[in-house]
Amino acid sequence: MRFLHPEFLWLLALLPLLAILRGRRSFAPSLVFSSTSIAAHLAEGRKVGPGRILAALRLIAIALLILAFARPQLGNTTTEIEASGIDILLAVDVSGSMEALDFKLHGKAANRLDVVKSVMHSFIGERPNDRIGLLAFSGRPYMVSPLTLDHDWLLKRLDSLSIGMVDDGTAIGSAIGSGLNRLRDRDAKSRIMILLTDGMNNTGTIPPLVAAEAAETLDIKIYTIGAGTRGEAPMPVKDQFGRKRLVRVKVDIDDATLGEVAEMTGGKYFRATDTESLEKVYGEINTMEATTRNIKKFENYKELFSWLVFAALFFLAMEIMVGRKRLP
Repeated sequence: MRFLHPEFLWLLALLPLLAILRGRRSFAPSLVFSSTSIAAHLAEGRKVGPGRILAALRLIAIALLILAFARPQLGNTTTEIEASGIDILLAVDVSGSMEALDFKLHGKAANRLDVVKSVMHSFIGERPNDRIGLLAFSGRPYMVSPLTLDHDWLLKRLDSLSIGMVDDGTAIGSAIGSGLNRLRDRDAKSRIMILLTDGMNNTGTIPPLVAAEAAETLDIKIYTIGAGTRGEAPMPVKDQFGRKRLVRVKVDIDDATLGEVAEMTGGKYFRATDTESLEKVYGEINTMEATTRNIKKFENYKELFSWLVFAALFFLAMEIMVGRKRLP
């Protein structure tokens, strides 16, 4: 409910003042009679109005009229948000090398996957009107979430990602092929894939460039991201006694192939060597793939002032009737 002219509601503050002023004027003068029979005789046939009831009825009527002037309206509002028409598939490497501790999260060393999940949270939050899906891959691809507008569900599935959830390895070509199968039959005006990996294609049945040719034919754009420091990165390992220790491992990312995949499909290749650069990568992709938000708002309101006017007239009529009534 809303009031079309809420400024009239300030007049309600005057009602207590009117009640106080009327109360001060209501003290009747007293007379002294030598006999009660004289007072009884004078009271015969005299109209005596119950002042407090009359005052209350009049104040209620005035309050209702003030509310009527404020134009109360009862209604409902319906808002429809249309999807932007952009379908995005996020493909994330979950192989063992994603456990390397060369990124930081909240000022502390964190493995690559945890940082990627955090950055993707922000990316998804900035695109509420896009259908977004999630694919994990290592030795083979695994569809974590289909394309959906239910981003709460999508974020829960993103949080469930873990290293080693799929057979180890890096099947970049197979991941692209699986993603294309999810995007190919969509009627979206724009279909893109954002593939992040920290390694080189070393398994799978589809070479990355063959998968990229298929993406080019289907008019599906692929952005590729190579995640990891250059040279060596600290990797936690367990010794024969089950104790964890850090060792330096060489970082091997096939920049050339990832760049060619992106170029063939009209996308772009990015290299992220730390958390800050990874955030910038997803921020740049977010800017490049601008989305539109179509909102339709419908409002329907019913006027209530007439009911308040009728109620005010009813109380005024009650005041008149009570005022004319003779007390027994």
